[in-house]
Order: sequence, then C-alpha cells, then structure tokens
Amino acid sequence: MNKAIVACEVEIDVPFFDVDLMEIVWHGHYLKYFEVARCALLDKISYNYMQMRESGYAWPVIDLRIRYAKPAKFGQKIIVHADIAEWENRLKINYLIFDKQSRARLTRGHTCQVAVDMAGNQMCYESPAILWEKLGLQKP
Repeated sequence: MNKAIVACEVEIDVPFFDVDLMEIVWHGHYLKYFEVARCALLDKISYNYMQMRESGYAWPVIDLRIRYAKPAKFGQKIIVHADIAEWENRLKINYLIFDKQSRARLTRGHTCQVAVDMAGNQMCYESPAILWEKLGLQKP
C-alpha cells in the first residue's frame, strides 16, 4: 500500500450468511467488508456519511477496483485495513483484507469518491476545504 495519511483496521468474523455451499465468501460481500472499514475510517476523522451530508457534500463512489488472491471462509477471522491514499481532487481509499492468524493476503482493492455540492448537485473538481480540515491539513 502507498503511504497513508490516515488508516484503520476492523476485524470481521466471516458469518454463515456471507458464504456459499463450499463455505467460501461470495465475491460481492468483499465490497461490504470494504464499506465496514471505510465507515470506521471516516469515523476516525470525524467525517462520516451523516457529517458529510451536514457539511453540504455527498461523496459517491465513482470507481471501484478489487483483486482476489485467496478466498475467505466461514468462521474465519479477517482484518480489513483501510487507508486514505489521495484527498486533493478525490477521496481514494485503499483496502487490504488478510487472515488475522496467518496474515495471508486475501483481497485488495480501492474506491474513489468525489465530492458533489448538494446545493447545486455539481461535482467538485477539487476536494472541499472541509475534507482537508478533517484530515488536519491546510488546503493550498
């Protein structure tokens, strides 16, 4: 992963309802695991989805990449690491999912979100000052 400005990790016990008959996590559930980590990361900087809305911005995901290395399985304890890699013009969050015990990488990916000014429903080509503030940075 690239140098991150903010990072967090969440632990997930793979539940039965996320797996198929082979007890392997269905590929779409990894996105849910990304979201759990993203929410924890945004809470860490006090800029969760409700706070984003209150600040006048929506942050839709415009790009998502995921690469599977090994499957997660029912009952497995996994760690989802999330970190903020870019923030100037978009919010890029990297993810790494690995087995808690062996530390083996299972999945990696990233999401990109852009700010949308909710008052005019206009996409911003630069991240608004509020994001910089929440990251403890000054916008140039």
